Amino acid sequence: MTTIRSRKVLLNLCSYIILTMASLFVLIPSLWMVSTALKRSEDVMSTPLKWIPDAVTFNPFIRIWKEYPFGAYFANSVYVVITATVISLIFSALAGYGTSRFNFRGKGAFLTFLLMTQMFPSIMLLIPFYKVLKAFGLIDSHLGLILVYISFTIPFCTWMMMGYFQIIPKELDKVAMIDGCSRLRTFVQIILPLSLPGLSATAIYAFLVGWNEYMFAFILTTSESMKTLPVGIAQLNGFYKIEWNDMMAASIVSSLPLIVLFLFLQKYFISSLTAGAVK
Repeated sequence: MTTIRSRKVLLNLCSYIILTMASLFVLIPSLWMVSTALKRSEDVMSTPLKWIPDAVTFNPFIRIWKEYPFGAYFANSVYVVITATVISLIFSALAGYGTSRFNFRGKGAFLTFLLMTQMFPSIMLLIPFYKVLKAFGLIDSHLGLILVYISFTIPFCTWMMMGYFQIIPKELDKVAMIDGCSRLRTFVQIILPLSLPGLSATAIYAFLVGWNEYMFAFILTTSESMKTLPVGIAQLNGFYKIEWNDMMAASIVSSLPLIVLFLFLQKYFISSLTAGAVK
């Protein structure tokens, strides 16, 4: 008995050590980013390197708003990504509900097509997207970026929502329709409230894809008034020098919406991860 207990203690200790090392491996780059953002320009490349700067300054956070069009970049990202996320949620929820509740001709081919769209690297779609958007006059526009982003997110979001709707009993639909609810009313008033964990996980995925996307935003936008945060942060590189503290400050500010989103949806996100694990 003592031997078994000792083995469990040793196993738990090893697990904690591994988890601590993994956490440090993940946190060290973020901590160094914060440290660099709080340094003066002359202290960024000073040797020996210091985690805690001798003189803490918040000037980089002030400069990115005053000396760069960072506000325009931030507003563009918020508008484009939130719009694309909402549209993706609406269409993927409808498609996921339909595929989870109905059997129709071509259902397997439709789902396979959605899955196959995720198998190809996005760089292959750059030229086709550019030609299509140029033909419709959508280059350097918010609408063009929104259409591109929803084309990336809707296929996988549909699979995510379909998987979550499948664990919701179909009997709930039948009972609601017996009580006089239409199919659409059943979906909106009965099924959607029960699928909040799945919706939150899908929203986080769609938001992350759009918020971090760089390549298409760089190619499809040309004016400063249309560029998004990833493109704007990359352009903080000077021709003769790089202000690393300004770039790190901009990176910290750009990561705040992701942190806030996850904090608000954390409860639903965790429950979606464990959904279906216990019956």
